[in-house]
Amino acid sequence: MRKIRQNGFILILVIMAMAVIGILMFVLAGIANTMQFQSHTAYLQACERNLVASGLAWAKQNTQNISGETPGKMIELDVTEMGIRGSALAVMIDAPAGKQPEVQIKTSCSRGRQTLKHDGKYKIDL
Repeated sequence: MRKIRQNGFILILVIMAMAVIGILMFVLAGIANTMQFQSHTAYLQACERNLVASGLAWAKQNTQNISGETPGKMIELDVTEMGIRGSALAVMIDAPAGKQPEVQIKTSCSRGRQTLKHDGKYKIDL
């Protein structure tokens, strides 16, 4: 007896295995893209927190110097030393006489196609 039909059966199994591997690769690529998006989002949120903290520290240190000169004007701060590519930080100090100073901070940071922007007001203690 000759086993001629068995060779075709093995070929069908190999083709089915390749199809299953292709489907698995497609699913794993989707999962990897989701993980990359989430890690970029977490990185951008951490950068945003760092920028806000830097803006608050700068505003607290410079409230007396800036409040009389440029009320209501956004001041762009240089953040190149922070090493965050595609980022920007702007601070506006509002310190009315006899009241607690208020700071408006605008941040923007991006990575790839994602951009995270933040605009918030904070009260600072002197």
